[in-house]
Amino acid sequence: MLGTGGGGDPYIGALLATEALRRHGDVTVVTLAEVPDDAVVLTVAMMGAPTVMVEKLPSLDEVVAPVHALGAYLGRPVTHIACAEVGGVNSTIPVAAAAALGLPLLDADGMGRAFPELQMVLPTLYGVTASPLAFSDEKGNTGVLQTVDNSWTERIARVACVEMGCSVMISGFPMSGAQAREALVPASLSRCIEIGRTITGARHEKADPVQRTVQLLGGRELFAGKVVDVQRATTTGFARGSARVEGTDGAVTLSFQNEHLIAEAAGRTLATTPDLIMVLEHDSGEPITTEGLRYGQRVRIISAPSDERWHSPDALAMVGPGYFGYDIPAHRYDGAVELHDTPTTAALGETAA
Repeated sequence: MLGTGGGGDPYIGALLATEALRRHGDVTVVTLAEVPDDAVVLTVAMMGAPTVMVEKLPSLDEVVAPVHALGAYLGRPVTHIACAEVGGVNSTIPVAAAAALGLPLLDADGMGRAFPELQMVLPTLYGVTASPLAFSDEKGNTGVLQTVDNSWTERIARVACVEMGCSVMISGFPMSGAQAREALVPASLSRCIEIGRTITGARHEKADPVQRTVQLLGGRELFAGKVVDVQRATTTGFARGSARVEGTDGAVTLSFQNEHLIAEAAGRTLATTPDLIMVLEHDSGEPITTEGLRYGQRVRIISAPSDERWHSPDALAMVGPGYFGYDIPAHRYDGAVELHDTPTTAALGETAA
């Protein structure tokens, strides 16, 4: 749900996590308040195009290899694992990593949703560096990057990712416990469980799971209809494209880069990044990923507010519509009134650069 259409198919990560739990036992999940100040926290994630990972399945060895490489590079034992993003496969791969490594997992993540590029996490806003960043592939190749800033980490790692088959496992953003408490989104894994229970509970009660989810997220339903067209291509390590959904009240076009970025109808913008845009199966409320969108599906499109920190000028310069090439202001929905955020001139200049 919180993957906003991207982050990779969580089913694949669930298979890895299930196998890791079977082999190594349960994972201890801890709150941010329980993490010592001097902890060594690393994120673990898949980097690449979600469409590729459907066929290029990772192994547990590939998941833990970058953590071992980064721990050796840092010269300190890793104490905790964290999710870079709480959506898609990157919400479940850290479970596999924590189980295989015997380390606790934080009930937190770096963004409260999914975004397509590596630097697009709240820790970037707090000065936490993505590098040193370790990466590995299914062939046994492993590397460690040291870069000047998080945008350069993304640029260099993305090239390596494409050369290594458009998907790799990564570990980075080394943080102390004090930094993690400041920069991460708290209780986001618990939030995922709450959403899942809400959907399954509504199904059991023969209630509307989409309506229940909208209420839980403090969001709104944008549109309901049938998918009539999907344009999708895997380019430069991303799944990019658009989808058109038609209904009795008109049509909505969704634009995505791994994740849904813009929802538009008849020239009017309904929702934009950094707020969450989600496509759900019409009756069951089952979330549909961008690579899972197909002609003929009956769907409902909903949106929900993001972590408030994503609407700061610096954050909008990094994840707002302008960064992705859309000449529109970011929309923000607070549950009652639709608002508009306009990045500062400086932020717009940085985005254009």
